[in-house]
Amino acid sequence: MSAAERVPVAVLISGRGSNMGALVAASQEPDFPARIVCVISDKADAAGLAHAREQGIEAVAVPRRDYPSKAEHEAAVIATIEASGARIIALAGYMRLLSADFVRRYAGRMINIHPSLLPAFPGLATHERALAAGCRVHGCTVHFVTEGMDEGPIIEQEAIRVVPDDTADTLAARVLAAEHRIYPRALAMLARGEVRMGSGGRTVHKVPSGD
Repeated sequence: MSAAERVPVAVLISGRGSNMGALVAASQEPDFPARIVCVISDKADAAGLAHAREQGIEAVAVPRRDYPSKAEHEAAVIATIEASGARIIALAGYMRLLSADFVRRYAGRMINIHPSLLPAFPGLATHERALAAGCRVHGCTVHFVTEGMDEGPIIEQEAIRVVPDDTADTLAARVLAAEHRIYPRALAMLARGEVRMGSGGRTVHKVPSGD
């Protein structure tokens, strides 16, 4: 598949960007339908920026502290996305809540990876909460981004069995490995047009091949 045939993707990170790394690695496969054209971070010292540059990908820091308001910061992020030509936005540990205007701008084209089997445990500290609740199954989810936090339609999930001696750290490590498996798969589905967000941002439509 030529570069021109691959859907351009911008990845937003705030830290080391391990899921970004998984997407970059997948995009280097010859038949992967998307290419990472830009990595954007709200933190200038995010380790993931250096990794992206090592892979020959444009990496841009847009620090929140450089802008007097959330709206102005988001406008700068949007300008960077638009300049890159990205048609899909993948959040990979981007630790800022996005405004309704930002989310609506990219509705159906923005996805996120979350470390729980949504709708269980939206938000933070998912592994600790799963253990405290006595869950025997945990996991991760890729979903479309909507205005509600971690409420968007689910594209892909993977379940991980919780074992009796699990800690939050051991569980997190196994869930992260699953995230690295399902995020590239979900991105490929969206890039190929195999899934799309339904009207009202409540469902995922799976599109038959050739539709």
